[in-house]
Parts: sequence; structure tokens; C-alpha cells
Amino acid sequence: ARTLYTINKHKSKLVFICSPNNPSGNSMDNNDIHQLLENFEGIVVVDEAYIDFAARNSWIEKLHQYPNLIVLQTFSKAWGLAGIRLGCAYASKEIINVMNNIKPPYNINQLTIKSGLAALANEVAKNKLVTTIIAERRRLANELITFDMVTKIHPSDANFLLVEFKKSLTVFNYLKSKGIIVRDRSKQLHCKNCLRITIGTEKENLKLSEALAQF
Repeated sequence: ARTLYTINKHKSKLVFICSPNNPSGNSMDNNDIHQLLENFEGIVVVDEAYIDFAARNSWIEKLHQYPNLIVLQTFSKAWGLAGIRLGCAYASKEIINVMNNIKPPYNINQLTIKSGLAALANEVAKNKLVTTIIAERRRLANELITFDMVTKIHPSDANFLLVEFKKSLTVFNYLKSKGIIVRDRSKQLHCKNCLRITIGTEKENLKLSEALAQF
């Protein structure tokens, strides 16, 4: 209730929610999003860039229920097509009409369109890859928590893990010296001593585990 009051007090017209979130990897509570959609008078945008890795349904299913809802998805994560810079917006016909009236006439080039359509025609391969990543995420989390240097593994619905270390900067520089690049998130709010580790292939994840075991 306090959050809703603060938003309305400042006359906000647009609210963005990243679910699953980055860099924490957690999904937002559905009840909280429901409450926001029902009480906030502006537009609520739910960014679902990592939704394929989450054990919950997309908010696209609720579009008919909430005319002020916009859902964003992307080809950059589960589809492995970050290079084509293609995303999707789902909303009511009224909102989409407004977007079509103000967007550039040629905002998506033909090569990007062809790449996106080709990917959609091979959804089975994408789903197989997602299943592998989720399994590797679970296995890697169970392995990392056994290391003495690791103090916490944050729950993740994304294709990465936010891991809290006793001395994150030391671990970050050590991994870098081994040719393993992770994201230092220790300076972000509530992320002290945390590194964000993207789930790689089984071989890449094994290399990470072996490096930490030698630390």
C-alpha cells in the first residue's frame, strides 16, 4: 500500500516491473503485480525478458483482464539472438494503436524480421536449450553452495545466478585471471559481495567449478 501511495503521490503515469528481475533473478510476487494493476491509474509495464526460464506463466495471459498492462519480451535471452536486437510488446488494441502512431515507420529491418521468423519456426530447439539451462542452473547452484567462499545463492528464475561471496572482488579478479568473466554487482543496492554468474554450457560451468575449487 505504501508503494502505491508513493507512486500516485508523484503523479506517475508509467511503472516498469522487471520479472524475473535483473540482477537478482527472482520473479515478482503475482499478488503484488495484481494489486498494482488494479490500483494504479497509469500504465504498468512487465518486462519478461527472462520469462522462459521461470516456473510461472507469462502475464500475456492477463491482457484481457487489465487494459493498462503492457508485457515486454525479447529474442535476446532464451532464443539466443541478442545480436538482432528484437523485442516484442503485447498490450490492448488501444495501446498498440497509440504505439503504432508514434513509432518510426521502419523501426525493424528486413534481416531482423527474417531472423525472428526463422527462430519462431524452430521453437522446439529453443525449448530444448531452455530445459538444459534450467537443469544446469539447478546443478550449478547446488555445487556452488558447497564452497566455503560462498555465503548465499539467491533464488533464480533467470539464466543466471546471483551469488554472494565472502570476498567477491577477490573472487572476481581471480576468475578473470583464469579467463572466466562474471558480472560484479557488489555496488548495487542489496547486492553487497555479489557476483552475477550466467549459466553457460556444461563444459563452461565445469570450468568455473574447477577454478573455484582451486581458489
